[in-house]
Amino acid sequence: MEILNRKARHDFEILETCEAGIALRGTEVKSIRMGNASLLGAFARVDRGEVWLIGAHIDEYAQGNRFNHEPTRFRKLLLHRSEIRRLHEFCDIKGCTLAPLRIYFNNRGIAKVQLAVCRGKSAADRRQDIRKRDAEREMRQAMKRRRG
Repeated sequence: MEILNRKARHDFEILETCEAGIALRGTEVKSIRMGNASLLGAFARVDRGEVWLIGAHIDEYAQGNRFNHEPTRFRKLLLHRSEIRRLHEFCDIKGCTLAPLRIYFNNRGIAKVQLAVCRGKSAADRRQDIRKRDAEREMRQAMKRRRG
């Protein structure tokens, strides 16, 4: 199962991406496997040499008991020290932020987060992206009509 943050690609210009592990509790893993999570409005922050995922919502596991997790707790992201230093340098640049693009399970079944260093898009940039997408769609449709 893969949890996507589609709004991040719409609202931000992605400068660089990296993969990070995520420290989860047992019921969080089960809830993500069922697809009960949201990255809408989530972001990451570098704080005292550690990276934290803030604002991600992982629903409580339905069969969980009193040991169930808190849905919006801060979750630690697992990165090498050099990667953390590099992300921190990017975050010091004015207007840049860390946004999670997706949560997924790798081949070994370990939960990973794809982080992106982003810069906010202006309204003009968004309009330009929409025009470009529409033009590409029209070209594909014209090619289909021509073949058919």
